Amino acid sequence: MPATRPLRIIVMGVSGSGKSTLAEGLAKSLDLRMKDGDELHSPESVTKMRAGVALEDADRWPWLDRIAHYLANSQPNASGPLGGIVACSALKKIYRDRIRQQAGDVVFLFLNGKPELIRERMQQRQGHYMQAGLLDSQFQTLELPNEVEQDVMELDIDQPVDQILHKALDHLKHCLQLGQDMQSHLTQTH
Repeated sequence: MPATRPLRIIVMGVSGSGKSTLAEGLAKSLDLRMKDGDELHSPESVTKMRAGVALEDADRWPWLDRIAHYLANSQPNASGPLGGIVACSALKKIYRDRIRQQAGDVVFLFLNGKPELIRERMQQRQGHYMQAGLLDSQFQTLELPNEVEQDVMELDIDQPVDQILHKALDHLKHCLQLGQDMQSHLTQTH
């Protein structure tokens, strides 16, 4: 890949899987801009989720468009490469496809784990509008990536964050065959 090609990353999974934590770690390691997808929800969607009401596809389409727009138009940090990172659920294949269609080449890092572990994490969170009661609807909505989606890497969340970050960086370094500038940037930060 040419060095000037943007690196667009989605850290995906159900609420409470650690998307924001991994995305922040990647942003710091790669010197990429990062946005939490929660920040791109409409006020109406946030109100629904605070009330414990699951979002419908009609609520999600504009949100997915804002995520794709962010990735497609991310400006580099002063010393960083082109690209950006968004932490968002991307639960269905059609959601991931919509992001791909509008943002171009995207790498999805899928944080997967046991529902009991994720529920426990959600119950410990303070001040987040996503209610733990909505977790069941997220698992029902989740379409696990399959072999057709070759741009998705699954990462098990039942391990320390630094190990997950290490595996994600290795995947970005080796599987994507990044350009020379990004390759040296990853080597320096990893």
